[in-house]
Amino acid sequence: MEPIPQIINIGRQFGSGGKSVALEIGRLLDIPVYDNELITKAAEGSGFSAELFRKTDEKRGFLGLLHSFGSGRFGTPMNYVGNDELFRIQGRTIMELADKGPAIFVGRCSNYILRDRKCLDVFISAPLEDRVRRVMERSSLTAEEAEALIGKSDRGRSAYYNFYTFGNWGAASDYDLCVDSSLLGVEGTAAFIIDFGRKTGRLL
Repeated sequence: MEPIPQIINIGRQFGSGGKSVALEIGRLLDIPVYDNELITKAAEGSGFSAELFRKTDEKRGFLGLLHSFGSGRFGTPMNYVGNDELFRIQGRTIMELADKGPAIFVGRCSNYILRDRKCLDVFISAPLEDRVRRVMERSSLTAEEAEALIGKSDRGRSAYYNFYTFGNWGAASDYDLCVDSSLLGVEGTAAFIIDFGRKTGRLL
């Protein structure tokens, strides 16, 4: 029998607690979680700085020529990297990590990148008022500031995901499970996802 790969891809609305749920699943299953850490790994493998990846992290922007690698005879940059190349580098990193063993990937189109593998793809959402409260608490923002940040972040994630996957960010058709984290809380949502994964044969 083919072994269960134990790969979970988590998409999430900003402020829904998706990263916290991923960390709780990782703790319960003893599986590494890759979010900001993935940026560092991609940078290490490519030779470019982690700051370069952070600037375009889950954002579809037009930053032009972001970085040069060495220079030509007259000081003209020789090799450039833009958004699309950064996406490819990060995608290769995700696939390499998935090859090594169990992993939980947060965002970064991982469900699309690993679409040919047997994974558990989850999208985590929450009502706006719940997300505003969480963002206010963790970032010391007013309700208006938190709501504005949520809107901006979600628009960026949606544009990034839709551009690179040709899919629809947050649409049920792109995931195995869509769940509202406000109903069960972080721990309850994590336990629910694990139970769902086991019942569907995607997790041990």
